[in-house]
Amino acid sequence: MTPSTDPGSNAPHVVIIGAGIGGLATAARLAGAGLRVTVLERHGHPGGKMRTLPSAAGPVDAGPTVLTMRPVFEDLFAALGTRLTDHVTLHRQHLLARHFWPDGSTLDLFDDPDANIKAVTAFAGTRAGRQMRAFSDRARALFEGFDAPVMQSAEPTLAALTSHVLRHPHLIRQMAPNKTLAQLLDSSFSDPRLKQLFGRYATYVGGSPYHVPALLALIWQAEISGVWVVEGGMHRLAQALADAITQSGATIHYDTHVARIVTERGRAVGVTLTDGSHLPADAVVFNGDPRALATGALGPGLDHVAPQTTEIPRSLSAEVWAFAAKASGPDLAHHNVFFRADPKPEFDALMQGRRIPDPTLYVCAMDRGLPATPPTLERFEIIANAPPLQGHAGPEEFTACQTRTFQTLARFGLDVGPLPGPDALTTPSGFDHLFPESSGSLYGQSPHGTMAAFQRPTARTRVRGLYLAGGGVHPGAGVPMAALSGRHTAEAILTDPISTSPSRPTATHGGMSTA
Repeated sequence: MTPSTDPGSNAPHVVIIGAGIGGLATAARLAGAGLRVTVLERHGHPGGKMRTLPSAAGPVDAGPTVLTMRPVFEDLFAALGTRLTDHVTLHRQHLLARHFWPDGSTLDLFDDPDANIKAVTAFAGTRAGRQMRAFSDRARALFEGFDAPVMQSAEPTLAALTSHVLRHPHLIRQMAPNKTLAQLLDSSFSDPRLKQLFGRYATYVGGSPYHVPALLALIWQAEISGVWVVEGGMHRLAQALADAITQSGATIHYDTHVARIVTERGRAVGVTLTDGSHLPADAVVFNGDPRALATGALGPGLDHVAPQTTEIPRSLSAEVWAFAAKASGPDLAHHNVFFRADPKPEFDALMQGRRIPDPTLYVCAMDRGLPATPPTLERFEIIANAPPLQGHAGPEEFTACQTRTFQTLARFGLDVGPLPGPDALTTPSGFDHLFPESSGSLYGQSPHGTMAAFQRPTARTRVRGLYLAGGGVHPGAGVPMAALSGRHTAEAILTDPISTSPSRPTATHGGMSTA
């Protein structure tokens, strides 16, 4: 598609379904290139899974909590001719996370490799300190080695990756081929607590350390490279990006539901809304779980788009609390992890579709890690891993979740009050309702297996003029990855030829439901 410098009526028109970070990133780059862009969002706000819930202390993040891989977002705002820091206030977290174990031990990790070696040495001994240095070196080598051929590549292939590795043979040993992350950690650390800590990074992409490839050790490098708290919460980033997009001439309609994607002669030519109105387009981007296309939720004739999403198991989901309360007990950082004694029974249960009574818990103390002193009534987000949708969750599920969450924290001496009610909890069934056809999964298809990275859908589909973006497609889950997917999608649209059929549907005025 050849972009126009004037976003007027003659410029190609792209309709983007979904204002998650992948859809917003696509819109930003297309609007910056001069195309006409219309974003349709079924919810009343931008951000997708970057969402909030109300509380007595203000909006509480109920999704991602911090910004990583900052250059991805600086580049994104630059595409709109502006700067990230002109729109949001960021606070770098030198203390990345505080970790707690049932035996009373604690460990802080930092954005400084030397500080981490010192902390790990004090925590588990001199040998552990040396192991920490070696693991960090490995993670850095993996990240630097696979960033370009995998994450930055729009359509990675096994052949291209193999060629890359053969040109850089040092990566073969570092990536530990045919090993899981848990197996790599077994050979990297002597202390079981350190194996458990770094194994938890598998959950960042919705997987188990006993099943994801060892290559995912590179996630540690993404975190140690920098973590920033967005003042006011991560939803401020989504809103800032949405505002910058509209200032560049794009249009975003909220509370607008798309019933189907319209195709003619094998090409996407527009969308039909639930009120029956039509919106023509020269290209359509779907920023949702691609499984919705394969299951026919967006209309007939699309089941051959991303068919693997109906066959490959789903990634993990979560039980997410977002609320305000007074807290007493251990001193909290912004990021906190309360580990159970042995991780394997929990991951075994998750793979079997079960929960256990004492899970590992992530606690985000939203008002920590900022220049101001935390208020008495603080905002918290608490996350426990959960299997994808296992049926409808009734009132008894809320009681069980409340019990296992807050009794577990109480055993660490952390008490919060008052306890949050049902409105503060989102379960897998809630996520499935929010994000249709996801089965409650937060990360799309499973990341398990050595070929998982090559099995995800990519930006281009088999339907001409139909593109995908978001955490359910390559390069994968997480806010930075979804933003990168938007770049891949925009580049594909700007590169591909476009045919504007004179018979494509025309807009039906007055029927669009907007906020």
